[in-house]
Amino acid sequence: MRELFLETVVLTDQAGTVRCFDYFILIGEMDVGPYSCESYGIKVAEQGGGQACVENITCSASRIDELCGLLVRSRVTPAGLEDVVSDWL
Repeated sequence: MRELFLETVVLTDQAGTVRCFDYFILIGEMDVGPYSCESYGIKVAEQGGGQACVENITCSASRIDELCGLLVRSRVTPAGLEDVVSDWL
């Protein structure tokens, strides 16, 4: 699986601590019947902290681009990634 870096978002939490989150597109392969196709997922990682990944979300480059834009604009952290992706699907 390959990772394509998208963007870093800097947030200040309620305690006043600055936190940085990196967003990535995950590029892998998914079996679809007798053949394989390129599939896309998402990874959100806090610099110096935890991370969350959701693989094989879609085979559509435009759909993963749409989801990435939503995640970055909404400043989704690793803790909320699975819920947001689930709602988006």
